[in-house]
Amino acid sequence: MSKEIYRSRWVVLAAAALMVVSLGALGCQKAEPPKEAPKEPILIGGIFDTTGPTSDVGADYATAAVDAVEYINANGGINGRELQIEANDYAYKVPQAVELYKSYKDKGIFLIQGWGTGDTNALKEQINEDKTVYMSASYDSLLNDPAKTPYNFYVGTSYGDAIRGAMQFIADTWTDTSRKPKVVFIYPDHPYGKAPIPAGKAMAEALGFTIGDDQSVALNAKEAVSQLTNMKQFNPDWAWIGGTTASTAVIIKDAAKLGLGTKFLINVWGFDENLPKLAGDTANERAYGMAPFTFFGVDVPGMKPILEMHQKKHPNDTHTVRYIQAWTSMMVMWDALKKAETLDGPGIKAALEKVTDFDTGGLTAASITFTPTDHRPNTTLFIYKVDAEGKQVPVTKATLERKPEWLGQ
Repeated sequence: MSKEIYRSRWVVLAAAALMVVSLGALGCQKAEPPKEAPKEPILIGGIFDTTGPTSDVGADYATAAVDAVEYINANGGINGRELQIEANDYAYKVPQAVELYKSYKDKGIFLIQGWGTGDTNALKEQINEDKTVYMSASYDSLLNDPAKTPYNFYVGTSYGDAIRGAMQFIADTWTDTSRKPKVVFIYPDHPYGKAPIPAGKAMAEALGFTIGDDQSVALNAKEAVSQLTNMKQFNPDWAWIGGTTASTAVIIKDAAKLGLGTKFLINVWGFDENLPKLAGDTANERAYGMAPFTFFGVDVPGMKPILEMHQKKHPNDTHTVRYIQAWTSMMVMWDALKKAETLDGPGIKAALEKVTDFDTGGLTAASITFTPTDHRPNTTLFIYKVDAEGKQVPVTKATLERKPEWLGQ
């Protein structure tokens, strides 16, 4: 073998050896895994009333929904993905709600936290067609039958069950054996106010009550003297109020001015921590509230994160049960988002319909359950009253039978 050939082979072998050593050295180094691109946040929509005629109860609700997003993200988000909310005020105007919904749909949003009865019902057909999950603050009974409104959900006891519970409470506490109680229904001329009245009247009739003429009092009413003067002629023992806190206070104060001895049973949106402040002592011992949720600050396990968020973001503000209502809706939504097999409308709907005995930590009068055939979250609510000292105190807990014929009614 010539020296040149030998030298060439040595060079090749040396190079090969050097390559083996180099590769071995590289193999000893830990290869960093490729970095995953951050996942896009999940965007939901919010349709709230913070300036319109129900803003007295809507503003605190909207605040809680936004705060809950921060809490959700600080506690793992949606399986590692952040949640975002595009929250907008529609001032309780149905056309504006419809436009907001369209804008959310164009952005690919498949889940919305909504507000009122009028707008929720105006959107329900489109929601069904688009397969958009709509978790509303309207507890209208017309929205809890999935055979008709499969994509509508809410977490408060339905208006229909609440008004039935109110009539049953009157019957259970009535002690005059010489006659049946006389009742009247007071509500605004609006879908929210009118929706539960048929259920209430049917229950009152079944219980043998004498029913007086309805009285219409607007949500933004400053006085209700004429309506209560009409009502005074009938002199009811009890009156149902289906407005919000501000108009409820107006009714109760004017009833006192006119010397009415009527007691009032008030729906969920008319009875909160602000009522005794607005009505003064005219509410004492005569104002009773149908309350699916516990009040702000009550010592229950579910209140802890709420109070922590309050201290962090709003230490100088006063919150009400409205905050609890929105927070509960967001927590149920969060549970469904984490468990959904697909992150779209049908996937979230299917996950919500598997929610069984969801424990709210005492924020609601009962746990929450949805099924594919029944979107009533529960049929239980607290009944509170304003006592002689102007404090809201629990009276009892009412549970309505989950009758199939009351579904969607």
